[in-house]
Amino acid sequence: MKLSALHIVTMFLLILCGNQLLADVSLHEAPADSVIFSSSNLPIVVIDTHGQTILDEPKITADMGIIDNDVGVRNNLTDQFNGYKGKIGIEIRGSSSQMFPKKQYGFETRDSVGNSINVSLMGLPDESDWILSAQYNDKSLMRDALTFWLAKATGHYASRARYCELVLNNRYWGIYILFEKIKRNKNRVNITKLTAADTTGDALTGGYIIKIDKIEGSDIGGWYSTYPPYPGARQKIYYQYDTPKSSSITIPQQAYIASYVAAFESTMTTAAYADTVTGYPHIVDVNSFVDISLLGELSKNVDDYRLSLFLHKDRDSKGGKLIAGPVWDYNLGFGNCDYYDASLIPGYQLLYLTTNSSFMNYDDNQVPFWWKKIFVDPGFQTRLKSRWQQLRMGPFSTASIDTWIDSVATLIDEAQTRNFTKWPILGTYVWPNYYVGNTYQEELAYLKQWIAARATWLDAQLKTQDVGEINQQSSVVRECILYQNYPNPFNPTTAIRFGLSKGGFVSLRVYDLLGREVSALLHEFRSAGQHEVQFDAVGLPSGVYFCRLNVAFSPTDGIFSSAQRLVLLR
Repeated sequence: MKLSALHIVTMFLLILCGNQLLADVSLHEAPADSVIFSSSNLPIVVIDTHGQTILDEPKITADMGIIDNDVGVRNNLTDQFNGYKGKIGIEIRGSSSQMFPKKQYGFETRDSVGNSINVSLMGLPDESDWILSAQYNDKSLMRDALTFWLAKATGHYASRARYCELVLNNRYWGIYILFEKIKRNKNRVNITKLTAADTTGDALTGGYIIKIDKIEGSDIGGWYSTYPPYPGARQKIYYQYDTPKSSSITIPQQAYIASYVAAFESTMTTAAYADTVTGYPHIVDVNSFVDISLLGELSKNVDDYRLSLFLHKDRDSKGGKLIAGPVWDYNLGFGNCDYYDASLIPGYQLLYLTTNSSFMNYDDNQVPFWWKKIFVDPGFQTRLKSRWQQLRMGPFSTASIDTWIDSVATLIDEAQTRNFTKWPILGTYVWPNYYVGNTYQEELAYLKQWIAARATWLDAQLKTQDVGEINQQSSVVRECILYQNYPNPFNPTTAIRFGLSKGGFVSLRVYDLLGREVSALLHEFRSAGQHEVQFDAVGLPSGVYFCRLNVAFSPTDGIFSSAQRLVLLR
């Protein structure tokens, strides 16, 4: 791709400032009002700052109303606010995205005197902290939402998403996605709440959320690792306190989480780092690292492994291992980035980031040394291959991903036209686009084609030679089977897989220990082959549940029945 002078200057500033953009850098000016907006099939968010400028920080107080009528009922700008009406504190968020005229916003819902209050917005569970994501340089408008959907399909928490349209200070501002901010909460990252009194014993061991990210913003505290990302590196890895924040985390809590991570890093420097009893599998939740690696490699996200990398840990009495995730910030994934080989179909992104000398010498944001060591461990590779085969039979299948993209495209079809009228960037390079489509349909076609090709490449790399695994994962099923759900224990979602040797009428239901039905997952005809269904246990208490599969074939073939035990552990 030929780079314009503006592109070169912008890239120079990004590099020179370590991706900390200068406040006055803007690739595109906000266009004049070009959309007459009166109604939408999406919820409408209306924000009035009363003449105040929204700042990077601190949050300013504003009024927000949401018009969110029933499904299938149109939302009119003249309708009463029925989804929310009240105060918010709002600020600009993001790093490199701040150069764009369509800003991203973080906000908290507040009461009349300025205290944060938990509310449900657009059907999402109660909380006070939210994100309005602009998706400006992702012209598909869905790469983040797609990744979060895939992450949830693997059984891990990821931010829920609701598309909406924003009116800001009486001006139409385009499509936004309401995301849940990553936060400790029973409906988000469900770990134990640490208080200032939790300074000894089991109470001190969790829960924590830490992250590796750009060092910017307020309330940024943490510690530098004593282990360089690679031998002789000038860069250091900085672990940030996310929960509790640096303003509230106590000295004993700081010391505990830093020493826990240091012990993990120290283990990773030993010859027996992969030992299943004394090595990293004893310290971290390996399944979460497998799944986040597969998401990073499927998307080939240029920032993966090194930025917006969240890790969390609950109390030792509740498992206590270091868990990878939740995932965050994938708008530059899936072929949307023109540097660090991220647009190319072949090649592991992790191996590029840990072997390319230009990147390693040049970029301030490096990959922790332990990622590559885990990735190349034969035991980890075995799990990676098996899990890839499993996911490709379900949510990671090309058909499944295409169906999701098509469903979202249908949902936002009307609104995307208005969005790209307001922000006329189709057919225009926006940093760091690799592909520039002239129409929205071309952007979606590129996204689908790139994902399909990338998944095919990974298919070839992650083939397994284990006969038992091949037979279990094969699309040809010799007998009916209900597999154990994954993950198990789970919270709050899990994947339930079953195989049919021939087509039949399927009933798939979940019951509690008293035999009461809590969810009817399937009641329909399914053809022969492998199938997967997601069970969402939001609202259910911790405990043991049973999933029962009944398959009715022809009258002469009878009924197949099988059950599996599910453990919901909050």
